[in-house]
Amino acid sequence: MERLFAIAKITRATGPSGEVRLRPLSRYFNEFLEDRPLFLGFSQDLAHEIQLEKYTGNSKRPKYQFQGINSRAAAEALIGQILFVNIPENDFASLSSDELIGYEVITEAGHSVGLLSDILMMPADDVYVIDNEGREVLIPVIPEIIKGIDDEENIIIIAPMDGLLD
Repeated sequence: MERLFAIAKITRATGPSGEVRLRPLSRYFNEFLEDRPLFLGFSQDLAHEIQLEKYTGNSKRPKYQFQGINSRAAAEALIGQILFVNIPENDFASLSSDELIGYEVITEAGHSVGLLSDILMMPADDVYVIDNEGREVLIPVIPEIIKGIDDEENIIIIAPMDGLLD
């Protein structure tokens, strides 16, 4: 089963021909942009499929143009909308979704570690910031540690290695 996963947010219109700038919401943004169907909307429920026509500019400030968006006014109407892709339920990228903020983090043994308060995009791996009664615990988002997510119970299950929670 697949679900929509947010990869970017449209932040501004640029130029007269309908180009926009995006703020990536996932470290996998570039990979998703190139090889998956895209959906655009203010929420997952309102998203509709859209085609990326082209992107120009350098890697620091690229501009994106979507099919059917040919004027600045049309581009400005997209500001604030989210770009989504379909991913499988168990895709590793879903472990870095902002939708997880507020989930309780527990060990495989059932001990509470705290509540997920933020997800940091670091150069090597994403990192969970967990609030443990006012104390911050940082946990790398890697398959060896993150064992599963229970969306019905809002729980993230981890297998902490020695010293990780000390």
